[in-house]
Amino acid sequence: MKIDVFCHIFPRNFYERMLSISGRGAYMQKRVREIPVIVDLDQRFRMMDRFGDYVQVISMGAPPIEALGDPKQTIDLARVANDGMAELVVKHPDRFPGFIASLPMNDPEGSVREAERAIMELGATGIQIYTNVNGKPLDDPAYSPLFEKMAEIDLPIWLHPTRPATFPDYQNEPKSKYELWWVFGWPYETSIAMSRILFAGYFDRFPDLKIITHHMGGMIPYFAGRVGPGLDQLGARTDDENLALVGRKLKKRPIEYFKMFYADTALFGAQQAMNCGLSFFGADRTLFASDSPFDPEKGPGFIRETIRCLEEMDLSAEDRNKIYEGNARRLLRLKLAAPL
Repeated sequence: MKIDVFCHIFPRNFYERMLSISGRGAYMQKRVREIPVIVDLDQRFRMMDRFGDYVQVISMGAPPIEALGDPKQTIDLARVANDGMAELVVKHPDRFPGFIASLPMNDPEGSVREAERAIMELGATGIQIYTNVNGKPLDDPAYSPLFEKMAEIDLPIWLHPTRPATFPDYQNEPKSKYELWWVFGWPYETSIAMSRILFAGYFDRFPDLKIITHHMGGMIPYFAGRVGPGLDQLGARTDDENLALVGRKLKKRPIEYFKMFYADTALFGAQQAMNCGLSFFGADRTLFASDSPFDPEKGPGFIRETIRCLEEMDLSAEDRNKIYEGNARRLLRLKLAAPL
């Protein structure tokens, strides 16, 4: 079985409400309007049937819920979203063995409550958060209780990148050009969020914390030399604060914390990038994911190309099984038939 752990959908009632709202998330609404399978189940199931023994752990697509309104609005939107996702899983367990909860992160306390409700009452397999909260970093102390709660529950956090076009490529420009805010900005966002999480000491404070990073950990595998020997010299390039003290507070080298993250295979069919990511994270911390339906074919393309990459790689049958389904079954505690 192939368990796609990072692919996107919108429950119909949430989808209609989202499209009626304008705000910081409007930059993604044009895109989702053009992808029928993100909401049309009949078309989605026909697409999924192309790939045989294939199921999806579903999560909401961008924009982040906190980009759609004030805390009072986003709490309501999160409840609508999670109730809708739970309904999809109940109605179609053979297609969707689990869902990932969305949170109103502009209300930190409300996010903890909604995470508990979605997991304990609705059966969510974990939560999805974004690499920043309307521009605020995830190592802000306000979000520490959420990380602590997820470590206590022992289910994963899915980390999804976000950055709008209004984040410029250069300081003297008003916005990013040529959609480079997405092409390069999103991998950068993932890498920075991972770095801030580890330097906040979350892995030392919450040993059971599990975080699945979208798109194979952003830039981290490719820059292993910089996050390895480079960050071993933390403070050598800074003269206005003593960063060496920060490094000494950690129990491990920074690179070892980066390897504590999990990664997915959503690399759009980039074979060498997948080789690099698997070499860094290892098969035990890599999960099959496609990022469907955000491909040029509006659904099947990234699934097909991700499977092709994995089938062409020199992997043992054991490692391939871990990536396709074993790690997902273990981390998400999915109730599925036993592996073949």
